[in-house]
Amino acid sequence: MPRALITDLEGTTLCDAERAFLKSHDPLGIILFARNIENTKQLVDLTIEFRSVVGRSNAPVMIDQEGGRIARLREPEWWSGIAPFRLGLAGEEASWLAGRLLAHDMAAIGVDVDCAPCLDLRVAGMHDVIGDRAFGETPERIVSCARAYAEGLEAGGVQPLIKHLPGHGRVGVDPHDVLPVADADLETLRAADFRPFQALKDLPWGMTAHVIYRAIDDARPATQSPAVIRDIIRGEIGFDGVLTSDAIDMQALSGSHPERARLSLEAGCDIVMHCNQPLETRIAVADVVPELAGDALRRVNAALSRKAAPQTGFDRAEALSRLEELLTSAGA
Repeated sequence: MPRALITDLEGTTLCDAERAFLKSHDPLGIILFARNIENTKQLVDLTIEFRSVVGRSNAPVMIDQEGGRIARLREPEWWSGIAPFRLGLAGEEASWLAGRLLAHDMAAIGVDVDCAPCLDLRVAGMHDVIGDRAFGETPERIVSCARAYAEGLEAGGVQPLIKHLPGHGRVGVDPHDVLPVADADLETLRAADFRPFQALKDLPWGMTAHVIYRAIDDARPATQSPAVIRDIIRGEIGFDGVLTSDAIDMQALSGSHPERARLSLEAGCDIVMHCNQPLETRIAVADVVPELAGDALRRVNAALSRKAAPQTGFDRAEALSRLEELLTSAGA
């Protein structure tokens, strides 16, 4: 069995040391960053070689391609998409078209999981780490447009990954730099932040937030909190898809990277995501991450079996034209 790990790569090709690491430690999948991206042929070759080295043709390849400022694939070779908040203003059809267009590019290079949509609220006065990555300021807007966006991705052969469970909008700092704390009471969180995740709980992949929710666990961020994962994400929200940590290299978490991985898995994450570190650190993390088993293996198998080929009959130019028309009409 593969290990409960999503790792990353150093560059646009695999070096011998990295190839040996992938073969010996067999991470479940990889996530791509801008440093891995050169052109279409290179990416096709890279994703094919990764899957060949680990010996699994369905090993997931992920990317952050939300659209707008969070997009690894960019012009001129790819479409970098539209900020989700603009899609929320334009509505469900625009959101579906954006998802379908992004999936068109991703599927063609071997990417099969998009770390999107973001189901977090846009909350006035909060840090813009979420900002226009949110589809709206109300649960209703987020649910309708994020669902359409996710269905567009799936129609294009790419699986959505909802983030950041159980809601990242109410923070004043960026978890890439420091650990955020959400002070909202549980009633507020239930009435607003949790609702988009409850509505889209059927989707196959999800990602935790590196955020402390004082009303639930005032000592540990969601990623490492059994109370948040067991009682809220799996319990109240009812999410039974594959739960991955947000990247454990972020400064919101403390301790050694292997310790961060261990705590995240012990709290209830199915897999950990570890990125942007030297190979020796990636190996040290992989050494402590176990093979998939139990419910984590069940969820991964369910997600992988859900993957479908892109639906036929899609006209990219027509979709782009219609999307622009909808955005203009909405003043977005």
